[in-house]
Formats: sequence, C-alpha cells, structure tokens
Amino acid sequence: MTDRLRLDPPMPLVSHLTELRTRLLRCVAAVFLIFAGLFSFAQPIYTLVSAPLREHLPANATMIATDVASPFLTPFKLTLTVSLFLAIPFILQQVWGFIAPGLYRQEKRIALALLVSSILLFYAGMAFAYFLVFPLMFSFFASATPEGVSMMTDIASYLDFVMTLFFAFGVAFEIPVAVVLLVWIGVVEVKVLKKARPYVIIGCFVAGMVLTPPDIFSQTLLAVPMWLLFEVGVLCGGLIRTRREADDRRPYSASQ
Repeated sequence: MTDRLRLDPPMPLVSHLTELRTRLLRCVAAVFLIFAGLFSFAQPIYTLVSAPLREHLPANATMIATDVASPFLTPFKLTLTVSLFLAIPFILQQVWGFIAPGLYRQEKRIALALLVSSILLFYAGMAFAYFLVFPLMFSFFASATPEGVSMMTDIASYLDFVMTLFFAFGVAFEIPVAVVLLVWIGVVEVKVLKKARPYVIIGCFVAGMVLTPPDIFSQTLLAVPMWLLFEVGVLCGGLIRTRREADDRRPYSASQ
C-alpha cells in the first residue's frame, strides 16, 4: 500500500504557478542558448538538411531563393527549429519535474518510462524520415518532373515541406506511447484495440497516402512502421494493464 502513496507534500496554488513560470522560463532559455551556439553553423545545417533533395536534382540544377531575405532568414528559421528539437529532452524534463510530485510512486515509474520512450521515438521518427523516406520521395519527384521543366526548388518552400514531414513522422512514431497512455488511464481496453486492428491498418495506409508522394514505396515506408508501432503499444499496454490490476488486488489479498 505504501508503494502507491504520494511522498511529496501538497503545494498551494501560488507556488504551483510560480514553479510553472520558472520552468517555462528555463525552457525558453534552453532553446535560445542552443540557438546561440548553433547560429554560426546555420549555413552548414541547411546544407545538411537539404542534402536529400540536392542529391536528386538534375545535372547543373540548384536550389533557388525567390525572396531577397531568404538566404539569411531560411537558415535562421531552420536553426531555431533545430534548437527547439534539440531542447525537447530538457523541456520534457521540466514538464516531468512539474507533474511528478502529483503522481504515485508506481505511476512515476511508468510515466518516466513513457517520457524517455517518447523522446527516443520522436528522434527515431525524424531519422527515419531523413535517411529512408526523403531519398525515395525526392527521387520520385525528380523522375516525375515533366519534360522541359527544370526542377529548381525554393529554399524556403523546401524548409517548410521537410519540417512538416519531420514533425509528422516524429509524431507518428509516438503511437506506442499514445496507446499505452490510453490503456493506462482506462480510456480504452486492450481487447478493443485488438478488435480495431483492421481499421488501424487501413488508417495507417491512409496516413501514408496523405503524408507521402503517390508511390507505393513511400506509403509503405510510413504505413508499415506505424502499424508495427501500434502493435508494440498494444503489447506494452497489455503488460502495464495486467501489472496495474495485480497491484490493485494486492492490498485485498494481504488483508485476507
């Protein structure tokens, strides 16, 4: 029974608001500190991010800047976004520090595991998009360019496109965490998720059609990992639910 007791004393509302403000300021400061360290590397960072497209451009074709300030503002925007992505572990650590005192000891262990998993899965989704999806996608775009049309992509449009996909794949790889959370808080049962498996598979391929170009390879590269991650979430959710039910029955059996 003591395993489920909260060990932290309650705090007044003003203290909560003060702590929240402090942690938000820390998050903002962390982003800008990382940005300050990366700003001098803004051009090489953009070169690295644009490599998957530039490798598939036709001979003698280059990326272009249609706005006067784009050569400066686009790498600047990318560096700020990269700083935010790199600060995610610290930001989530601040979120954890704020909500952890209100959790039971058993809940803290599960929540901490979900927190770490969400960070790793988000980065894994971005890496998956960069190393596997982008090369196939831009290769398809280059091969589908009509005859007589030069493929010369604007650097700002490219940045908006890839940042959207980075975020989409990062969020898509959070499926196991979302499934485990839904099972853990009792919103849905594992058996219901298993019955909904055919609809989930269809939904994964629909998401692949929306987020990737209309070729079977890119769609499959998104849909299949999403489905497998869903299965991982169902498996982990079942284990956590079983463990939680066993913990709930433990005081009664002890009293008998």
